[in-house]
Amino acid sequence: MTGYIDIVCNIYTPEAVQNGWTGLDDDFKRQVRMPADMFGGVSIDEYLKKMDRAGIERSLLIAVRAGDLNVRGSWEIPYKVIADIVAQHPDRFSGLAGIDQTRGMQGLRDLTRAVEDYGFVGAHWYPHWFATAPDAAQIYPYYAKCCELDIPIMMQVGQNLVYSKERRLPSVARPILLDQVAIDFPDLPIIGIHIGVPWTDEMIAMCWKHPNIYTAGDAYAPKHWPKQYVRYADSYGSHKVLFGTDWPVIDPERAVAEVAELGLRPASHARMMRENALAVFTKLPR
Repeated sequence: MTGYIDIVCNIYTPEAVQNGWTGLDDDFKRQVRMPADMFGGVSIDEYLKKMDRAGIERSLLIAVRAGDLNVRGSWEIPYKVIADIVAQHPDRFSGLAGIDQTRGMQGLRDLTRAVEDYGFVGAHWYPHWFATAPDAAQIYPYYAKCCELDIPIMMQVGQNLVYSKERRLPSVARPILLDQVAIDFPDLPIIGIHIGVPWTDEMIAMCWKHPNIYTAGDAYAPKHWPKQYVRYADSYGSHKVLFGTDWPVIDPERAVAEVAELGLRPASHARMMRENALAVFTKLPR
């Protein structure tokens, strides 16, 4: 093990697949070239073996909240499910609390409980599942609560694909929409995950402009990362790019191997694969 930290990881166990906790249909699995024998899920024990082979010390598991539960096709992973996995493997996993801003004050209480009782280290939000832009008023109380709890928030920016034909989602989170959020919450670490494709230059611009905005190279195989993103990670943005897989979209063994093939300078590689995560997620064990 080489101590890498994967900041974007979903549970993809047989239980998660059976309970509809992935949001992925078979068409999407084929689109990302998932092996057919994985369609039914991968156990936590098997995934830990993948982490070991990849050199990943810790993965941040998302207790996803994907849309207003009053809307057909929305779903969530209960916080307790993630908390139990973390409790069983405290040296390998940490939790991220999914946000559903439609729950109002109850959602804020849930977020507080996730951090204070379950030890979750950050928040996660999917703007497209709620058709809500990152600078919308409805999400602002959650940004404030994250500041209060001293945790970062990550969110998917850029386009979203058709994960399931039953629920097509709009792309509502261009990276430029983080601009006003960072101005209003300068103390809140904000991570734009999924690279910002196809608006990668906007993602880089936001990271350059705001000290509290970061990005993660997850959901896309590193060998296909935009060239300007790789240059940014290996130069003046080496302190701003974090490593993630968005498992099961990208296999961790593949991701780690392909990052190694990018030819990053040793210091840039170390920052991306571990040091930046420790700097942003201050509640992670040292």
